[in-house]
Amino acid sequence: MEVAGDKYRSILNDEAKSMQWRHSGPLIFDKVNKLFEEGRTKEWPGGSIEETIQNVVRSWEMELSHKTSLNDFKTTNPEKFKLIVNGPPMVAYKFRHWGYFEGPFQGHAPSGEMVEFYVIGIMKVDEFMRAEDVEIYYDPVELFAGLFKRPVLTPIAETQQNKSADTSTSHHCPCYE
Repeated sequence: MEVAGDKYRSILNDEAKSMQWRHSGPLIFDKVNKLFEEGRTKEWPGGSIEETIQNVVRSWEMELSHKTSLNDFKTTNPEKFKLIVNGPPMVAYKFRHWGYFEGPFQGHAPSGEMVEFYVIGIMKVDEFMRAEDVEIYYDPVELFAGLFKRPVLTPIAETQQNKSADTSTSHHCPCYE
């Protein structure tokens, strides 16, 4: 598989063939990059610290989502890396995660509208710009408000009847009922 360079994820330009990938090989992010460029709210000057951090975060997220071995990660220091959810704040960055609501969610009709939420991330990096700690903060209401905006397609009571009668001992997120 020939891998084209990626302007936001430079790690795809190096050693991509020898890594363990979740989906048999590195993805081509041309469409994702195009959507990102069309939907972003800020374009950083080339070579700026803001652009560097943007690309580090995009690369880290890609590795976390698509690589199977932490040893293949180029954006983290595997000896020091830990993912902390809701720890004390340090130096922070903000990014917007977005997409179009094109399919039903939990019985709610799709709106076709953009659904977005903002994330505050805190990343400690070493001298090679590899992540050692990443903390992520966001308000899930921002995301779910857009997903639950439309009317329910199927009554919840009908959905509940199809489930097991005894749900008192199950431990699951009520959003996935």
